Amino acid sequence: MKKTLTNTSPAIRHLMERDRRLAKVIRRIGPLTYDTDREPYAFLVHEIIEQMLSIRAGWTIYGRVEALCGGAVTPEAMARLTEDDLRAAGVSRRKASYLLGLTEAVRSGALDLSALPAMTDEEVKRTLTAFRGVGSWTAKMVLLFVLDRPDILPVEDAAFLQAWQWLYKSPDRSAAAVEKKCRKWRPYSSAAARYLYRARDLGFLREPFHLYK
Repeated sequence: MKKTLTNTSPAIRHLMERDRRLAKVIRRIGPLTYDTDREPYAFLVHEIIEQMLSIRAGWTIYGRVEALCGGAVTPEAMARLTEDDLRAAGVSRRKASYLLGLTEAVRSGALDLSALPAMTDEEVKRTLTAFRGVGSWTAKMVLLFVLDRPDILPVEDAAFLQAWQWLYKSPDRSAAAVEKKCRKWRPYSSAAARYLYRARDLGFLREPFHLYK
């Protein structure tokens, strides 16, 4: 299922009223459509693989793992793979251990991904980060891109921080600085983040941001 943010969406109206710089980016991009039905297990596998890697490298290795799984990354398919299989696909030994541990947790019921939608944001974070290989960054990616929670500020994510720094021309991109600057986005931080991700994907960051140009 797809969802589209437009200038009539409550989130976009709020952001454009509160943040002139972001409003210019939103106007330049226009309506933003995204998927809201990502499968949580496969998403987690991808995010664990991509940790500390470039986006391209992450997708390349994930594609190899997906092929080993027969075209669909599921707990059942992953359970048939060994650590050596994952290593041959380019997954580090540590991440292979994380992936196999996650797979076992899902298959045994220790991690019930179907229960995540009924949890609060903080409950989701606590549930996911209890497992090795899943930190705050990964949990926030799930909240934002799988569960479509409205007020997620991904201050741990390098791609988001690059776009944020481009937008505000700030030398300080610490979590405290970003959170302070972005308070005005609440309770729609997720929509703001989505537009900054899209700006980065479209190549806007190649040119300096000018508010009045």
